[in-house]
Amino acid sequence: MQQPEVLTGVNGASTAEGTPAPARSVMKKLPEVTLAFWVMKIAATTLGETAGDLFSQTLKLGYFLTTVALFLVFVVTLVVQLRSSRYHPFFYWTVILSTSMAGTTMSDFMNRDASAAYLTPGATRLGWGPQGLGLGYPTGAAILVSLLLAIFLAWKLSGLTFQIQDIVTFRGEAFFWSAILVSNTLGTSMGDFLSDSSGLGYGGGALLVTAALAALLALTRVPAVPNVLLFWIAFVLTRPLGATAGDLLTKPAVKGGLNLGTAGSSAVLLAVLLGLMAHAHVRQSGESHPLT
Repeated sequence: MQQPEVLTGVNGASTAEGTPAPARSVMKKLPEVTLAFWVMKIAATTLGETAGDLFSQTLKLGYFLTTVALFLVFVVTLVVQLRSSRYHPFFYWTVILSTSMAGTTMSDFMNRDASAAYLTPGATRLGWGPQGLGLGYPTGAAILVSLLLAIFLAWKLSGLTFQIQDIVTFRGEAFFWSAILVSNTLGTSMGDFLSDSSGLGYGGGALLVTAALAALLALTRVPAVPNVLLFWIAFVLTRPLGATAGDLLTKPAVKGGLNLGTAGSSAVLLAVLLGLMAHAHVRQSGESHPLT
């Protein structure tokens, strides 16, 4: 019996002449979208939340300085990924992680300021440099949604495919990674809103996003719903899941968290992600050099 796809968004690709698309592409530059992909995405986005908070809050570097530093890390890792001629799990997931960390502090800088609502007791600043724009979660999310829609519109008008398995051009990858950076920043805003302002708390917010992802998985069995649409919705939603899960791990017990700390949580999550990346690398090597 044929197994159902897991939010791949890559089925039915063809060329403009109606012939099947070449077998190159995703297996060379982007990973196969399976259940393992989503596990690694959630691990990376959760680590992005805890590590971003580690630098900006625990180490008191502030949102502005941390955002600048992490954005530069994102640019460097992206250049390595774009220059690669094939899919390397360490390259790809390092970019995902850097977008998650940068998205965490970018969202915090947009939405927060040095008012008492965002300061720990006794603190007067959010770290070095500008204290934040203080736009608030709804306004920040609206701006990011508009930006993400603009990227998708430009992507659509370019005539390039949304099917990630068929992204083989530099422009296609540029649209892909731009959408990922903005979606991770948007997901952070959504996750922080669920954790801080919705009344659901960290655990309740994580459960709500998990339920939404389960509904998306069920929709993959509905032929009328495009898998590529489900993929991008799920890609956005895994970020607030990581944000709420990260807050659940690190925030004080009086706020509903487990109080495990940003440093310890980040170290454990990094070890998990490195293990998953190593496993993906071994599998990729085995598929590239099968035994004969």
